[in-house]
Amino acid sequence: MKASKFPAGTPLPEPGMQHRRHFLTRWAIGAVCGLSALLPAGIALGQQTFPVNGVAEPREGCYAFTHATIVKDAKTTLKDATLVIRDGKIVAAGPGAAVPKDAVIVDCQGKFIYPSFIDLYSDYGMPSVQRGGGGRGSQQFTSNTKGAYNWNQSVKPEVNAVQLFGADAGKAKSLREQGFGVVLTHQHDGVARGTGALVSLASDRENKTIIREKASSHYSFDKGSSSQDYPSSLMGAIALLRQQYLDAQWYKGNPVAEGVNLSLQAWNDQQSLVQIFDAGDKWNALRADKIGDEFGVQYVIKAGGNEYQRIPEMVASKAAFILPLNFPVAMDVEDPADARFVALADMKHWELAPPIPLRSRKQAFPSR
Repeated sequence: MKASKFPAGTPLPEPGMQHRRHFLTRWAIGAVCGLSALLPAGIALGQQTFPVNGVAEPREGCYAFTHATIVKDAKTTLKDATLVIRDGKIVAAGPGAAVPKDAVIVDCQGKFIYPSFIDLYSDYGMPSVQRGGGGRGSQQFTSNTKGAYNWNQSVKPEVNAVQLFGADAGKAKSLREQGFGVVLTHQHDGVARGTGALVSLASDRENKTIIREKASSHYSFDKGSSSQDYPSSLMGAIALLRQQYLDAQWYKGNPVAEGVNLSLQAWNDQQSLVQIFDAGDKWNALRADKIGDEFGVQYVIKAGGNEYQRIPEMVASKAAFILPLNFPVAMDVEDPADARFVALADMKHWELAPPIPLRSRKQAFPSR
C-alpha cells in the first residue's frame, strides 16, 4: 500500500447534512490525478522563519497506530493494520507494517482510520466578495482596476487564491468534523477567476497549510463583482470568454502594439493547470464544453445538480464533473392549499436528485 496523501483519522459526515460539498466523478480521471498527485502528506522538520511565542517544542516524530481497521478506499479495508507516521507523513500502512523502534505506539483496537474527504470546490479562507452594481444602464465601459490588466473587470486570471488565503480555525474545525481534510479553494468572482490553491484544514499557520500554490484555473459565466456594463447577459459572457482565448493566443506572439498585458500573460501561464468551469446547470455545462472543444480545453465542470436530465449529452462531453451533495429539501405539502403551488417539476427533481452519484455510475459515468 502506498503512503496515503490524505489526512487520516477524520470521521465520516453524518447523513442528512445540509452543507454544500462536492463529489467528483471520474469521467476524466486524469483531472483528479492531477490534483491528488499534488497532496504531500506532511512537511519535513526543518528550519523555521516564524518566531515561536514560548518554548519551542516541536512535536514532529514517529507514531504507530496499531491494530486498527484502515479503510483505504470504498473497495479496500485492511484489518488489524498498522499506520506509521513520521514527521507528519504517512510512511507505511498495512497489516504487516513494521513498527519503528522510536515510534510512539497508539493502540487502535476496535477503531477505524479513514482518509479524509477533499472538497474540490470551495472558497474556504477567501475574503468575501461584494457584488457589483453594473448591468443594463451602467456607464462604466472599462475596468477601474489600476495596472496593466484586462480591459474587462470580470476577467481576472492574474488573481491567485494563495495570495488571498487566510486560515480560518472555526471553519476548518467545522469542515474537519464533517470528514474533510483538504480543500481546493479559489475566489468565486468573475468570468475568469484566476488560480485555486490546495490547502489542508490543519490547525496551523498558512505557510504550513498551503499544499499547492497554484493547483487549478477557474471560469464561469457570471461576471461577479464587476461594475462594468458588459457583459450583461449570458450571450455576452460567452462572447467575452471566447474572445479571451483568441486574445491570449494572439498575445503569445508578443505583439508590440499590445505592450504588457498581465492578465493575458497569467491566462497563458495557467493553461497547463486543471481547468475548472462553474456551470451550475445542465445547459451551461454543455455550453462550457463547446467552448472547451473550440479551443482544445477539457474542463472539469462544476455541476448544478440537474445534469442527470441530460445524461447522454454529459457522457458525450467526456468531462469530469464535480457534483453537489446538497440535495433538495422536501417540500411541505401537508396543507392542500400550499400543495397547489408546488410544481410537478420540483417534486420530480426532489425525488431524482439524491441518487445522482449512483446513477452516474450505472449509466456509463465512470465515477471515483
